[in-house]
Amino acid sequence: MVVKTRAIVISSIKYQEKSLIVKCFTLSDGLKSYFVRDAFSSRKSNQKIAYFQPFSLLEIEAVHKNKGTLENFKEIKLAVPFQTIHSDVVKSTIVLFLSEMMHYSIHEEEENEALFTYLETSLLWLDAHEDMVNFHLIFLLEATKYLGFYPDISDFEMPFFEMKEGNFSPFSAITSLSEHETLLFKKLINLKFESDIKTFHVIERQLLLKILIDYYSYHLEGFRKPKSVEVLKEVFGLERQDILKDILLDDVALSKNRDLDERIDSILDVIKRLAGTIKTLPKIKVEEKICPKDLESYF
Repeated sequence: MVVKTRAIVISSIKYQEKSLIVKCFTLSDGLKSYFVRDAFSSRKSNQKIAYFQPFSLLEIEAVHKNKGTLENFKEIKLAVPFQTIHSDVVKSTIVLFLSEMMHYSIHEEEENEALFTYLETSLLWLDAHEDMVNFHLIFLLEATKYLGFYPDISDFEMPFFEMKEGNFSPFSAITSLSEHETLLFKKLINLKFESDIKTFHVIERQLLLKILIDYYSYHLEGFRKPKSVEVLKEVFGLERQDILKDILLDDVALSKNRDLDERIDSILDVIKRLAGTIKTLPKIKVEEKICPKDLESYF
């Protein structure tokens, strides 16, 4: 069946030397995985690969056989070209981390328009705003509304949050947050994307990030801690707060951590190579071919 739909790239992995396996959350059918043959084999390979950056917003035409195997693209174009996400190292790091979180969180192969709209709207907000220090925390908490385990706030005044049950309690249990942690968690629940960026100290943000990852672990079977979380911590843990504003393509501030500077430089090199390509991506047609049978074991 040929389907035209919007899609959000969740992840992509290289297969053998020339091909890609791309996982997308589609508006029409939920989670779908696609085989992109010869993604690295032509002069225009950078264009083709650029479509599949984490959380790219696409409009696709694809062949969906709905048999639990890899599907095939027929045509791809950017639904909304991001203006800042792929050219700002902080935003790029946030998106890398959150896409990995969603990779381990979204499993449903059926339509979920509410979750799709939330992801799309959140990404557009991030692309248009500079105050994003708490974005990843708010994003993860709000996403639980659509994943099915948002905290029960009917007893919000209680001093302890019980992680496993997902509610507030007057008593402390083995899986409860401490009173201090619960207070921080309550502050996060009351935040919106537009809230003051100075709400939390860097140490408090890192503690809340750990709480959220643990909360996801309690409620999602098979969930794994994202590898990119350590990079995220380093970016938000820089000693000089102004570096968050100064890390741009043409104006990079230096921190006091040489290893971190080198890592930032390597990320910027990738961004520089992609930035010009992403802004001018045309609609492309993908030759329809059946993927190798040995790939079926991936999904």
